[in-house]
Amino acid sequence: MIPKIKRTFTSLLPVDKNRTGECNGCGDCCKLPFRCVFLKDMPDGLSRCAIYNVRPPNCRKFPRSRAQWETVKENCGFHFPEIKVELKQ
Repeated sequence: MIPKIKRTFTSLLPVDKNRTGECNGCGDCCKLPFRCVFLKDMPDGLSRCAIYNVRPPNCRKFPRSRAQWETVKENCGFHFPEIKVELKQ
């Protein structure tokens, strides 16, 4: 329950400016940390949000940061660029 509450409060923060892509309807974010009651399974094997057009900010902005994206990156339509770390010699 704590992750869901944290996600709700952090949804008031802006989305990382490096995020690219768009929602592809995979539904993975709707299963964190438990399945959303508005997530409906479709005959094509995908899942869809029953309230997509009026979904709350914590859903609308997900993934707001790279850390959130890391939990769903296998299927998510959003992307964050690779972080390049340069070592000083």
